[in-house]
Amino acid sequence: MAELKVMRLYRFDTDSKIKAFVDIAIGDFVVRGLRLLQGKKGLFLAMPQQKAKNGRWYNLFYPLSKLARQNLTEIILTAYQE
Repeated sequence: MAELKVMRLYRFDTDSKIKAFVDIAIGDFVVRGLRLLQGKKGLFLAMPQQKAKNGRWYNLFYPLSKLARQNLTEIILTAYQE
């Protein structure tokens, strides 16, 4: 598996439900636009999205497995809490 690391984490200090914007590196590639959000059950990770012509939002990037999502979330939450 390629190395995952947080390239940039921009925190919001407001009462907004968006807590941070995050860019990550996966090996030699960078994925921009992940968001750390405050939900009813705590913090969760939202993937970058784009609005299509039909008005629906589609994820541009997403993990293929539950384990991959957990690993990505763990890495980002650790960086956020530092």
